[in-house]
Amino acid sequence: MNTHKAALKAALPYTLPVLSGYIVLGAAYGILMNNQGISLFWIAFSSIFIYAGSMQFVTVALLSTGFDLPGAFLMTLMVNARHLFYGISFLQKYRNMGLIKPYLIFSLTDETFSLLCSAEVPKNISRKWFYFYISFLDQLYWVIGSLLGGFLGGLLKFDTNGLEFVLTALFVVIFINQWKATKNHIPAIIGLVSAIMCRVLFGATDFIIPSMIVILLSVTLLRSPLERRKL
Repeated sequence: MNTHKAALKAALPYTLPVLSGYIVLGAAYGILMNNQGISLFWIAFSSIFIYAGSMQFVTVALLSTGFDLPGAFLMTLMVNARHLFYGISFLQKYRNMGLIKPYLIFSLTDETFSLLCSAEVPKNISRKWFYFYISFLDQLYWVIGSLLGGFLGGLLKFDTNGLEFVLTALFVVIFINQWKATKNHIPAIIGLVSAIMCRVLFGATDFIIPSMIVILLSVTLLRSPLERRKL
């Protein structure tokens, strides 16, 4: 079995929870874009080249209100600021990735980040291509879901209320899988406590960035004992 085929086969099972979530969420996005009169081409284009989950949903509103480049820039920066912390935590993981490194950085969504944090590269499988195929498959699911929603949105009328809860359910599934896959639950507990604490202190709309800072600082300070316990 060649390197690519083996890496793809190893990566696929890890991405199945994301498949179930992204098909539904992507379809909701496609439906909303279709309701704005946007064609399948632009739905696919945005899912391939923007691919930013929640920011893509914000894009629907931005497109409906007219062109505002400074406003779009600031909105994107605020919505996706958490990715700064993702990049910092993956500095070592993405070293020596060669030509695919820009794509790995580009495709690092919340769900892909969660998978790559917990997934163990199987023996005799290229780490580089294992990471690539997890990232690629996740984006493929999103693109397929978006196109499916855009197509069906032109044929049927959907009530999309509540569809956003699928993202919450997806994170719960990923969290449970990570909890079961590791014996050391300290990082998970740090994440939960930090998020709850910041949610109480800063409110529902402003707690993400502070909680990411608290998590980053906590894990950095506890790095040595965590590494000794072999995450």
